[in-house]
Amino acid sequence: MTSLAWLIPIALFLGALGLGGFIWALKSGQYEDLDGAAWRALEDDPPEKPQTGA
Repeated sequence: MTSLAWLIPIALFLGALGLGGFIWALKSGQYEDLDGAAWRALEDDPPEKPQTGA
């Protein structure tokens, strides 16, 4: 019975932590352009290299 007194608050804390992380990801725009990321993965063009100063 004492193990439940430890496990239930730990489970609630971890659930709240996961929910907080999900809400943070929504507010920071992580789920804005899902189709664009899928199409960029299929492109054949290599990524452009940054230009260095001569």
